[in-house]
Amino acid sequence: MNKLIVPLGIAARIGLSLTPLNAQSEKMNVLFIAVDDLKPILGCYGDRLVKTPNIDKLASRGTVFNRNYCQQAVSGPTRASLLTGMRPDYTRVWDLKTKMRDINPNIISLPQYLVSQGYQTTGIGKIYDPRCVDDDLDKPSWSIPFHKRSEKYISSVTGKPEGQYQLQETKELFRKYRTEGESRGLKGKELNDYISKFVKPSVECADVPDNAYNDGANALYAKDILAKLAADGKPFFFAVGFSKPHLPFVAPKKYWDLYKREKMPLAPFQQQAKNSPGLSYHSAAELYAYSDIPPLSSFSDQKPGLDLPVEKQKELIHGYYAAISYMDAQVGIVLKALDSLGLAKNTVIVLWGDHGWHLGDHNLWCKHTNFEQATHAPLIIASPGIKPSRTESPSEFIDIFPTLCDLSGVAIPRHLDGESLVPVMKNPDSSVKEFSVSQYPRSRNKLDTERLGWSDGQLMGYSLRTKRYRYTIWLKNNFRSYMPFDPNLVVAYELYDYDKDPNETINVADEKSYTAISAELNKKMIGFLVAQQTKLQRN
Repeated sequence: MNKLIVPLGIAARIGLSLTPLNAQSEKMNVLFIAVDDLKPILGCYGDRLVKTPNIDKLASRGTVFNRNYCQQAVSGPTRASLLTGMRPDYTRVWDLKTKMRDINPNIISLPQYLVSQGYQTTGIGKIYDPRCVDDDLDKPSWSIPFHKRSEKYISSVTGKPEGQYQLQETKELFRKYRTEGESRGLKGKELNDYISKFVKPSVECADVPDNAYNDGANALYAKDILAKLAADGKPFFFAVGFSKPHLPFVAPKKYWDLYKREKMPLAPFQQQAKNSPGLSYHSAAELYAYSDIPPLSSFSDQKPGLDLPVEKQKELIHGYYAAISYMDAQVGIVLKALDSLGLAKNTVIVLWGDHGWHLGDHNLWCKHTNFEQATHAPLIIASPGIKPSRTESPSEFIDIFPTLCDLSGVAIPRHLDGESLVPVMKNPDSSVKEFSVSQYPRSRNKLDTERLGWSDGQLMGYSLRTKRYRYTIWLKNNFRSYMPFDPNLVVAYELYDYDKDPNETINVADEKSYTAISAELNKKMIGFLVAQQTKLQRN
């Protein structure tokens, strides 16, 4: 029996007992693979068009969570929640500028906790959103300083990319506008914004090697880091983050060649759902930031989102698929390195995409909603000794922290919002929760004020997802779940029945045939919010 050793300060903050606990005699390593903007377009999730042989192979030896959801469909908040096991209303990270530890200096991250359990922890690539942590990518999380990109792994044939681009004509334009901007005295973000006005294409197909782009270089770097961790002989938590398929959709030509443009699947429903509130939608501002996206539409309740010609839709979807296959190849490099080092037999592997992505459904692009295409996100966990399976049990990203503790043989902190998924991995027909919860804020601005009809546009939408339904309530006046629930703050309800309406074409919250279901889910939602308030006040 091992004694649990935890620094007193951490033990007090996370509610751990310091008495000896049963644990595995040898702790499991953890390979923690994060993918940016990856929705469940993977072979192992049933997509017959995409080419993802390496992730599919990983899925064949692990558990595929078919009904996994993110906490908030944007990078900074959902990653802060995943890595701390706490919902956004605890981390108070709801945007891409709040520093997690500025708001919550004593918050405990998963890798930080594992350090207290005798682990070496380190990472490379995008794990936290860098805008929401310190310059060391959350220094308390890493016993070995987080690895920044090393130029020696970038292709010597192409040299480093300009921005994220490798086409020669794009790189030349990039340099031209950088020189022009610098001559105007621009620096930092102002300079980058100036360049992006002229040269920031949403896609790039270049005949270059994989390591011409950052993900390919980082995969090679990750191989060397793994070898060093293996030689050290200590249990490790190694986080490897891949940026693709995040915009811009850049990938070597060979991955574009895996697909035919004319076969790219357009979203079957590209309108606003009947009876749905306009505040559920957005104007695809992230995509508008790219220089080849002209101002083709205006945002309205009648037709939300971004009108794009069919040709551009297919190009973007083609680019998204190509970027997924490119990323999959880099995942394969890391997994093969793990196997060749003899580490697979005592390493838990988890792969997740931080949220989904709209590819034209509801006339939406990017993420930033509570709809299915934004919140549904892949999660695969492979652990030695547990048979491969797939499950329809609800899961969410806050469950990863306790699950990895459970699999690694360390005590699960009592304060976490999530549940261990190990019972589901051992019995895929079981369940540890009834539903998953996502949320998304809408900020006040002039357009929202005019469109919504009240002066306070600072709203939060909480979305409860069961196996069959999604029930969402929107509350005004900056409501958060640490506040007492007040039904007078509710400004809109949504209910979607996925058995009858998988494309979310009709909000049935007010239909008579759904009165009982609406009432039942409303009761569950209020129960969740009240329980959260009690817990958050206690913490």
